[in-house]
Amino acid sequence: MQEMSDARQAIEAARAAGSPRYSPKRFQEAQSLMDQAMLSLYRGEYGVARRAALSARAQAIAARKAALAVQRTP
Repeated sequence: MQEMSDARQAIEAARAAGSPRYSPKRFQEAQSLMDQAMLSLYRGEYGVARRAALSARAQAIAARKAALAVQRTP
């Protein structure tokens, strides 16, 4: 499922940008949504898995942006 791959990549980009340190709530939310997506996929709930993966990606992108903004602030 492409959405799962996209979410994983976004989470890794957020991790690389320092999100666990600088934007931990958003990063944890992305991780939690990814876990939900994986569980739903395992259960065969493809629509639920897709929506959770899309949400995980969005949260990971937000976490990355927030982490980068904090690091740029003098």
